[in-house]
Amino acid sequence: MQRNWGRAVVGGLVATVVMSLVGMFINPLLGLPAGDTAKMLAGVMGGNLVLGWVGHLMIGVVLAIIYVLVVEKFPGAPAVRGALYSLVPWLMAMVAVLPMMGMPAFGGSAAPAIGSLIAHVVYGATLGAIYGLSPSDHGVTRA
Repeated sequence: MQRNWGRAVVGGLVATVVMSLVGMFINPLLGLPAGDTAKMLAGVMGGNLVLGWVGHLMIGVVLAIIYVLVVEKFPGAPAVRGALYSLVPWLMAMVAVLPMMGMPAFGGSAAPAIGSLIAHVVYGATLGAIYGLSPSDHGVTRA
């Protein structure tokens, strides 16, 4: 399979938005704290929510490019590969990024860590599913 950078970027953007929606709206339905990564990033970027979203989306695209470079050729279903891949950025966020932002590792307790894990796995599965689409899945036929 030839690498498709456009699909990687689109996958990263869509997966980041889906991840955000899960964190903000689905996690509370599960009894977990809401997670708004863009708002959290905005807090460390001078409080500008637009900058927070830009940063969040950029991180999602960079992680998608890393996925393509490292994971895309691993065996297994694309969504499963993506979900497994998402465990690495989740762990990095929990043990390095949060403490760098002045927060406790793993969000200080199990509930925010689990909420973040769910959102990250949804990001990875969404990214894998989008990137793993074949041209025929887009209505494109090969001659």
